[in-house]
Amino acid sequence: MKIYLDESECKHDLQPLTAFRHTSDLRVGMLSIKEKWEMLLPEVQIYTQQMPDDEGVITIPANLIPSRETVQFILNHFSAETIDGLNNSTFKFLHFPWQLYQFSDAESRLDFPLLTQNRKKSSVTNQATFIGNDIFIEDGAQTSHCILNSETGPIYISSGAVIMEGALIRGPFFMDQNAVVKMGAKIYGACSIGKHAVVGGELKNVVIFDHSNKAHDGYLGDSVIGSWCNIGAGTSNSNVKNTFDDVFYQTRNGKSEISAGKKAGLIMGDYSKCAINTSFYTGTLVGICCNIFGNEIPASYVPDFTWGKSKYKLDKLIQHIEQWRMNTGKPKLDNQETEKIKQAYNQTT
Repeated sequence: MKIYLDESECKHDLQPLTAFRHTSDLRVGMLSIKEKWEMLLPEVQIYTQQMPDDEGVITIPANLIPSRETVQFILNHFSAETIDGLNNSTFKFLHFPWQLYQFSDAESRLDFPLLTQNRKKSSVTNQATFIGNDIFIEDGAQTSHCILNSETGPIYISSGAVIMEGALIRGPFFMDQNAVVKMGAKIYGACSIGKHAVVGGELKNVVIFDHSNKAHDGYLGDSVIGSWCNIGAGTSNSNVKNTFDDVFYQTRNGKSEISAGKKAGLIMGDYSKCAINTSFYTGTLVGICCNIFGNEIPASYVPDFTWGKSKYKLDKLIQHIEQWRMNTGKPKLDNQETEKIKQAYNQTT
């Protein structure tokens, strides 16, 4: 049996987070959708880029979030090339970007046993204070004089991750390889921090993808930050209206506004940055490759390739991304990444 995760019907509604990544690479909880499939079905080949010509390939929507029940249903119907019945209410789908933080708590609790089954956690505590039993720390992680509380949800710290002294963390919480939590950070569940990301200040219910920085003081809540982003010092976002009315996001799919419920923060696409002391309204969506600065509060919808109040020049954008990577010790922008940025830019003109 082989599974092909088809994103043709769902990718657009999940922009800007799917501009440079496959839908199945979105992290929902501690694991991406693809990683969940791989752990739930370790003997099955998972395809995302192109459906193989072989027989026995099952096509599944890439935004379906798998569970043990989903897998059992598929195994019971694996003879069909397309599984009927996956659209009923018993299955969970990721339809919009803000659902990443909305689903994060429940999915983290399901992912933790998948990540830790039949594995031995590190015996090194680095004089950290542990509260509760659902804390798994891989060998090579550093947790120095911090407090980890898993009574509110499980905590998973990957190899190479560093939690500096004085950090206060409540689960659910996931920290990928070589990520850093800075001194005195206050983190409430459910948060997932990607590879090589750096976080500090106050965070609640936030998903941050690889290589992004929210390293300084300021509040970030009910938000999703893409890869290669930088949040300037002192930046904060609103995640609830003073009237406690529903919060609406403006999206790029032709639907003007969609309610995300009572709490909704910042959605930021890959390669976007904001200046120090930026304030974001509830339900703000920032596209890819934006540079936000100025004296005014940014609009609740910031189009792709925005530079202040104008359009980013492509050559300057590439130059700035290269300079950022070079001066922060990150890998250089490769030809494939550059081409994807150019294609996305040309589609906006």
